[in-house]
Amino acid sequence: MLKKITITAAIALTACQYASASSNAAWNALFAKVNGTCIGQSGIDTPEASAPVVFDDATGKIAVLLRGRLGKGAAKKNVSLICLYDKKTGRASIAEYHWLGT
Repeated sequence: MLKKITITAAIALTACQYASASSNAAWNALFAKVNGTCIGQSGIDTPEASAPVVFDDATGKIAVLLRGRLGKGAAKKNVSLICLYDKKTGRASIAEYHWLGT
């Protein structure tokens, strides 16, 4: 009987651990970190950012689309950037993109 209670308690604790790891608060904290990293590296003063696009765990990436004005003075231009954030390393890669036909 004691063995069953111990096993049940261990399973319950493990389940609680996984439930809290995927909580809304945990996702919001991750998304805030992703947005902060991507916006900081973009160089755009006041960017608009998309909602994060989360890829599967095998990829381990989160994408954010950014747009705004980049440059200084009269040389400022409108840009569209994509930021790929690596969940494992915490690093972001940013590249400019253009829609087809524009």
